[in-house]
Amino acid sequence: QVQLLESGGGLVQAGGSLRLSCAASGRIFNNPFMVWFRQTPGKEREFVAGIAPNAAYTSYADSVKGRFSISREYAKNTVYLQMNSLKPEDTAVYYCAAGSVLTSTHRTYDYWGQGTQVTVSS
Repeated sequence: QVQLLESGGGLVQAGGSLRLSCAASGRIFNNPFMVWFRQTPGKEREFVAGIAPNAAYTSYADSVKGRFSISREYAKNTVYLQMNSLKPEDTAVYYCAAGSVLTSTHRTYDYWGQGTQVTVSS
């Protein structure tokens, strides 16, 4: 089992920044790929960014490339999503997930956090 706890969401004006955190515990070594998804009402969860073990590589959705950055701190078992130049269309509930592979398909992942709301005002 893996437990994930997100934090750092909130309300920000367009053009602003937020940093989300996802603290992991449990059998994380079996699920070392960490990702962020987001979801708005009535839509499926959308891949945002992912990071491989040892940060060997990262992946981003086209909509966030150049604005968002994913990183991980092994000492704290924590993954971060730095979000800059935020836009109103970034408004969503952001979820972190852990898995044994890195894909952009949300059904791949068995372990999810509870989500954190990000609201970007225009």
